[in-house]
Amino acid sequence: MRLRSTDSPLILIVAAALATSALALSNGAIAQGDAALAAVRRLDQASRTSNGELAPLSAEEHMRRAAIYFANRAFAEARAHWQALITRYPNDERVPAALFGIGRSFYQERRYAEALPFFEKLGRDYPNSREGRDGFYFVAPTLLRLGRAAEAASRYQAYIARFPAGERIADAYLNTIDTLREAGKPQEALDWIERTRQKFAGTPTATNALFAHLRLEISRGNWTKAVTLSDELLRSPLTGTMTSVAEVNYLRAYSLERLGNSAEAARIYQLIPDSIYSYYGWLATMRLMRLGQRAQAIARASRVRDQIRTSADFGETPYREIVLRVAKERGLDPRLILAIMRQESAFRPQARSRAAARGLMQLTIDIAQKYGPRANLSEVGEMDLYRPEISIQIAAAYLAELTKLFPQLPEAVVASYNGGEDNVARWLERSGKRDPGIFTAEIGFAETKDYVFKVMNYYRAYCTLYTAELLPQRPDEAQGVNSPEKNASSIP
Repeated sequence: MRLRSTDSPLILIVAAALATSALALSNGAIAQGDAALAAVRRLDQASRTSNGELAPLSAEEHMRRAAIYFANRAFAEARAHWQALITRYPNDERVPAALFGIGRSFYQERRYAEALPFFEKLGRDYPNSREGRDGFYFVAPTLLRLGRAAEAASRYQAYIARFPAGERIADAYLNTIDTLREAGKPQEALDWIERTRQKFAGTPTATNALFAHLRLEISRGNWTKAVTLSDELLRSPLTGTMTSVAEVNYLRAYSLERLGNSAEAARIYQLIPDSIYSYYGWLATMRLMRLGQRAQAIARASRVRDQIRTSADFGETPYREIVLRVAKERGLDPRLILAIMRQESAFRPQARSRAAARGLMQLTIDIAQKYGPRANLSEVGEMDLYRPEISIQIAAAYLAELTKLFPQLPEAVVASYNGGEDNVARWLERSGKRDPGIFTAEIGFAETKDYVFKVMNYYRAYCTLYTAELLPQRPDEAQGVNSPEKNASSIP
């Protein structure tokens, strides 16, 4: 349920380290599923000393158990084993990996102030190891999440200077740009855009820097420059980058619209194909209606309605009674819950992700334990998350909180469910606009961006087919988020 591109799937980065670096067992991969978690908990419980401390184990065994706990987001239990290794085997080659694991576990829990000293120690004491370089790097995103954007930008720049061939060098350049924007230093961000384009010329990183420039100018309302940059992007190869032709065309048309060139804006919006799985095509259809292109907008929407109605993908509303009940209790649209459930688990209650998200709504145990009490569930364990009613109840409590944080912007709610509300708040602030397409362009995690596209497309389909009571829509009544007539007035 959570992730990123550079600071990205955070739990997966460390899980990979546990499997491939000095953290790994000599005999290969570590089983990390529910059975492995239960087994290692039994071992720890049976072997604790009389004062409750972990039994003496080999360094390798401490790392094995920590890896299993971490992969299951049992962060406190993972830290206990990492700390035991550091205390009992201070000269072991695995110490840097243990320090990194502790730092990342605090980071995952958003306990950034506690994560920071571990990353700082790694960069200071172990600069010649991969964990040391990664620790040095992760000081920057940690500072950013502590509200210290200027210091974070300086740290990214320090990584570039100290590790010019470092594993995260491209990310460091790109993150310097966006972090300088968040620090209120757009001119310095422009300087780093130029540096990045020069250093990585001909690569997706250079194109991503150009895309960052476009987003910066849009946030500043420099529409003429935004049109020029959009044209340049459309002449660039976009494969493997953070954007697409449809997105760039949307941003170009939006900028033309702001310049008062409605006719050209409408022409560009019409170049963006609308279909059942085209998020920016859908937004373009609604903007065409706003520009007075009623016939074109209705024709586009009607074609998509026909696609949705003939598709076999949305013919059922699983768990209808539970979804309706919790949606009513929380003031949520049940169709959005279904859209998220479809993307998270494909309606499979036993689904489990690599990041230890479980059940229909792919909840992680930390989110479940935070929002469980708000759903009148005082004690929630990992295996409870496979129970449909519990999964839906807790997810609804979480979604209700996100809806309060980001009212009237379902894209931000959906992005938060996947990428974290702290990140979404930063992206929304950085965009400077409430337009859903502008916000979505600012999403900094590739997986979260794709997630938003998919969930919003599913939401559109469910609103086309079903009422807010999850009853079939009559063809002449199908409006909701697929209707340009109904939605154009709400778009800035």
